[in-house]
Amino acid sequence: MTQQDQGAAPSRRGGRFRMPSRKGASAGAVAPVAEAPAGATGGRARAVSGTTSRGIRQITQPITRSIEQVAGQTEGVWRPVAGILRWISPLGWTILALGVVCWVVGARWGWTELLMVAAAALVLFLVCFVLALGRTKVRILAEVDPRRVVVGEPATGRILVTNEARTPMLPILVELPVGLSAARFVLPALTPGNAHEELFVVPTSRRGVIQVGPATTVQGDPLGLMRRTLTWTERTELFVHPRTVALESLGAGLLRDLEGSTTEDVSMSDLAFHALREYQPGDDRRYIHWRSSAKAGRLLVRQFLDTRRSHVTVIVDPDPEQYRSGHGKTGRTDRDVERDVMAANAPTAIQADVETAISVGSSIMVRVMLDEQDCTMVCGDQKVSRAVPQVGLDAMSRVDPGPVDLFAVSLDATDLAPDTSTVFFVTGPHRPFIELQRAAGQFPPEVTRVIIVVDPLADHGLRRGGGLTILTLSALEDLRPLLFTGVAR
Repeated sequence: MTQQDQGAAPSRRGGRFRMPSRKGASAGAVAPVAEAPAGATGGRARAVSGTTSRGIRQITQPITRSIEQVAGQTEGVWRPVAGILRWISPLGWTILALGVVCWVVGARWGWTELLMVAAAALVLFLVCFVLALGRTKVRILAEVDPRRVVVGEPATGRILVTNEARTPMLPILVELPVGLSAARFVLPALTPGNAHEELFVVPTSRRGVIQVGPATTVQGDPLGLMRRTLTWTERTELFVHPRTVALESLGAGLLRDLEGSTTEDVSMSDLAFHALREYQPGDDRRYIHWRSSAKAGRLLVRQFLDTRRSHVTVIVDPDPEQYRSGHGKTGRTDRDVERDVMAANAPTAIQADVETAISVGSSIMVRVMLDEQDCTMVCGDQKVSRAVPQVGLDAMSRVDPGPVDLFAVSLDATDLAPDTSTVFFVTGPHRPFIELQRAAGQFPPEVTRVIIVVDPLADHGLRRGGGLTILTLSALEDLRPLLFTGVAR
């Protein structure tokens, strides 16, 4: 091999080809190309695609940046124009388009009739636009009293409009959204400084949170070509709480101290004074209440309530399919269900038993909180722990019925309340018993586990099995005697 051929031949170093030097390579020499691996075709295609995307971004980014800069610099011009264009309703755009088209066609072919139609449409559009002009200066007060009611209790509201302008105000339309509907009031003409008050009733036949407001004024023309809307108030929430029943005290339940030991006894030597009882042999004489003993004619001693806290957890199943009234288990047609769902102010038939279950859980929660015990409530996506009854009932008002994983809900409850003393599961008759056992098994064995089954077709009763206390009730009113019989101590 000649010296020139040796310079032209590629050399290997480290398994890679090296290009021949310019000095040794001839004019017609072609550099050898290494063979590509089997998957190189896809990688090359991805590389080409990525290069193309980068090229497109490099071209469009300067254009987008320029448009944003121009829009920012001219915002003071186009934003008011855009606000005015929003006044025009679809009917107004139709009238305007009709006038422009008739004008162009009539002027092009000399149709006098079309020119007359165009003139009438454009004049009508201009007159309606002038009617929408003007500045409304009012003060609107919209309020609902009370803001928290129970299902079925009346809730009234009022809206007070005051003319704060220096000139008389023409009749104006005021709209106030109330839930899925809206209250509309046509106010009379108001002189400067005068006010007008309107009352309205909020339907509360269904548990939930009703959005009231914001109050808006609508200014425009009688034909509806223009609609200028101004917002004057904020949105207010009306809480419709579930129905509850008064319950007897559930007792202290399982008490846990800081060392982890548990007891159900009432302490005789703790800090919280509870009541007086008759003296028994062996009682500490330091706790004799001498003044009460003198009045009663017998020795009375102080009885203390243990300062260790018991914790009650309530888990409500919000899945309508697990109850008797659920869709598919009552023979109801889809049309009937859809009609019920569309009734915004009435509870749907497929959710009737769910509402009873929520009322059962809420009643237990309120009783536990009134006993000044810790309570954790879990229902769907709503979780409340160690709160006051009002906060808990507000959360229950926000519950939306739907399917849930009861096992996952139990895990969330154990995370929220690891020191649970008693746990209540409120569900329907179609929830499989094995799922209830798995959910209840997430709590320690010393925890009292109670299953409450809401079944309107069954007789209320009590049974025990598998470490569970199972209560069956047909109506909310059956809860008090059942709890007193099977749970309260």
